[in-house]
Amino acid sequence: MSRKLTWMLLIGVTTLFSQCKDSGDEVEVDDENELITSVTLTFTEVGTGTITKFAYKDPDGDGGNAPTKFDTISLKANASYTVTPEFLDESKTPVENITEEIKEKDFEHLLIYTPNPTSLLTYTYGDKDSNNFPVGLTGTAKAGAAGNGKLKVQLRHQPNSKNGTATPGSDDVNLDFNLVVK
Repeated sequence: MSRKLTWMLLIGVTTLFSQCKDSGDEVEVDDENELITSVTLTFTEVGTGTITKFAYKDPDGDGGNAPTKFDTISLKANASYTVTPEFLDESKTPVENITEEIKEKDFEHLLIYTPNPTSLLTYTYGDKDSNNFPVGLTGTAKAGAAGNGKLKVQLRHQPNSKNGTATPGSDDVNLDFNLVVK
């Protein structure tokens, strides 16, 4: 009886392990933060079509060496602009355009533009994802009265948690541009 039980247990365990084979496929993790070494904000003045670009560049990414470029955003008082950002990972060859990935996975990303003081700029989203939440790859900025401050630009990575607010997720980008409205 003991031998019979041992053989049945051995056959059962062997069958169990033979059914749990590794498929050999590696699981690709797609919810990691992006390495972004370059951010360019393009402001196109409504009415005149004047294009002005402001850039941030940090070739080695966050931490390590200081950024090699961090422009001051300078806008005309009371003027309106369309705003389009570009995000690049220049640590790769060829350079990886992260903006394209944000477009493809817009349901996982939210750009937030926060002026301080708030009277310097009002931002209105021009795009939404498939769940009707804002994205921020296009929008309109209305400059206020003359003054100086900051414009915080955040790219929030929100896989499986995007709800239209900044709270869930983590930052792919969190930059404080100097902002001058004159």
